Amino acid sequence: MDTIKAAIFDLDGTLVDSMWVWERIDMEFLKKRGYTVPENLKDNITHLSFKQVAQYFKTTFSIDDSVEAIMDEWHEMAYNEYSNNVFLKEGAMEYLHSLKKAGIKIALATSNSKPLLEATLKNNGIYDLFDSITVTDEVKKGKDNPDIYLLAAEKLNVNPVNCMVYEDIVAAVGGAKLAGMNVTAVYDKASEKDLNILKEKADKYIYSYKELL
Repeated sequence: MDTIKAAIFDLDGTLVDSMWVWERIDMEFLKKRGYTVPENLKDNITHLSFKQVAQYFKTTFSIDDSVEAIMDEWHEMAYNEYSNNVFLKEGAMEYLHSLKKAGIKIALATSNSKPLLEATLKNNGIYDLFDSITVTDEVKKGKDNPDIYLLAAEKLNVNPVNCMVYEDIVAAVGGAKLAGMNVTAVYDKASEKDLNILKEKADKYIYSYKELL
């Protein structure tokens, strides 16, 4: 970590164990409208911004509601879970504190929305550890593009080559590499099928943050 001056974390599936929330929301949201969840849904939306996912649902499933109304409904469904039942991954708290102690800047770069990310960061007692927070809606592009990572680095005033990004999905690892950053891939059950690709594309692969302590 000698040349690393900033750590940029994804939220869902990387820092917190939350993918189950969205799997349930997708199922309930579509069931209410007479659809079942297609097998390829996760692969098609996993790298998109929050707004892009809402647009994808509206188009793919011919939903009459506006994109904004869809996002509002998802917020309502997810807020209680993010406020009370979404927890940090093993060793994450200790690792964040160790980075802070070492003088490394900490950023969040997520496809999630500000109300939900703030709810879970505050509930887990880590909100104040972050020097900056960036969401994909700020750059209007998904995480398969470098834009969100470059903006996160810019906010920290750190050169991209001096950043370590922590991600759990293949598309996002690719986006971070396009930004010229180092990448640590983090195990998550939801992306287990891509384990070998993640190990190949990332600079490092971990099953737990305890490995980094």
